[in-house]
Amino acid sequence: MATGRPFELVVFGASGFTGQYVVQEVARVAAEDELRGSLRWAVAGRNREKLQAVLEKAATKLGKAELKSEVGIILCDVSDPSSLANMAKQTAIVLNCVGPYRFFGEPVVKACVENGASCVDISGEPQFLEGMYLNYNDKAAEKGVYIVGSCGFDSIPADMGVLYTRNNLKGTLTAVESFLTVKSGPEGASIHDGTWKSAIYGLADQDNLKKLRRQIGHKPLPVIGAKLKRRGAVFYSNELKQYSIPFMGSDASVVKRTQHYLHTHLQETPVQYAAYTTVGGIGSVIKLMFAGLLFLMLVKFSFGRKLLIKYPEFFSGGYFTKEGPTEKQMEGSSFEMTFFGEGYITGQDPEQGKPDVKICTQVRGPEAGYVATPIAMVQAAVALLKDKSSLPKKGGVFSPGAAFCNTKLIDRLNKHGIEFSVISKPEA
Repeated sequence: MATGRPFELVVFGASGFTGQYVVQEVARVAAEDELRGSLRWAVAGRNREKLQAVLEKAATKLGKAELKSEVGIILCDVSDPSSLANMAKQTAIVLNCVGPYRFFGEPVVKACVENGASCVDISGEPQFLEGMYLNYNDKAAEKGVYIVGSCGFDSIPADMGVLYTRNNLKGTLTAVESFLTVKSGPEGASIHDGTWKSAIYGLADQDNLKKLRRQIGHKPLPVIGAKLKRRGAVFYSNELKQYSIPFMGSDASVVKRTQHYLHTHLQETPVQYAAYTTVGGIGSVIKLMFAGLLFLMLVKFSFGRKLLIKYPEFFSGGYFTKEGPTEKQMEGSSFEMTFFGEGYITGQDPEQGKPDVKICTQVRGPEAGYVATPIAMVQAAVALLKDKSSLPKKGGVFSPGAAFCNTKLIDRLNKHGIEFSVISKPEA
């Protein structure tokens, strides 16, 4: 990775809704023992005044007046390749917060690869993530840089959670189901509409994602042990005593990419995976079904997509807003992701008989979008900086689990409020 550059980290898109919280998280981490006095970093974006305002807000919130003079400012526009190249030349790692990534992500990846900088992002968009693998994996490997997507709430808890479950099972893990539960306080919860837009464009473009996967041409992973049964579109989870639905985010595709990498490069047993989210009682199910059917009808047509984008609050029942969550909403929100794994006791042949060992693990954390996501993103960047000997030997385009499976990332997350734990010990 690049050395001898003015900065170790640059937060690109620092004045955006998510970027401002990533800036605050970098400032917190820069004051910790491991990095204190040694982390040189900068913020980057189009407008100097807005970038200065973000640093001033972080300085006030954290009581660190020195931020305004110690943190570099780089003017950079995603539509100007020369400005992106200039940014990439000045840093070891770019933390890219400029989305939707399907529109704005590739120029940043291209600039980083060409100019020897690594890059992490918080994309939950499979088409972007897998497109970057197809187009830049070989070039990134040649340059020795690491392009690691989905390093936020999509999809570090899921991807690293599966690896944590595997590491704590005494035997061979063959299948995992995860259930996400999002909790909100008295102020309720909301998400900035940037995530809403990404979902709209992603669902509208499913056919192109299938074509992209055919181009990549990965062979299907072998099914080891009993085949994991898929649940219905809506079902009652006896484990969590709530109705649940399949999780619509990128977690399943990211975990699959990691499992493919581990099986192909490290000859590990691939883990089957399914992701679900709890939705509560029957009243919630009925509301969700109406909203979901309307969304799926509108997203198929150009005028429908325009309506969805123009009125996110109306079509999401107030959940997605142009303003994003308030500080009070964030303080009152949290998430739990519970993993139910099964496999075979050491020495038992997974090709023979039913799974004979089970385990339950959990990843818990603060508000997912703008508290947990910056923590995950910044700790992924710190792992790139500090755990170099544990990264894949060559660079490339990676999912989080592929890049960080041998690093201290889970330990780092545990220390920063995203907690991994074993709920029930392996049971035969």
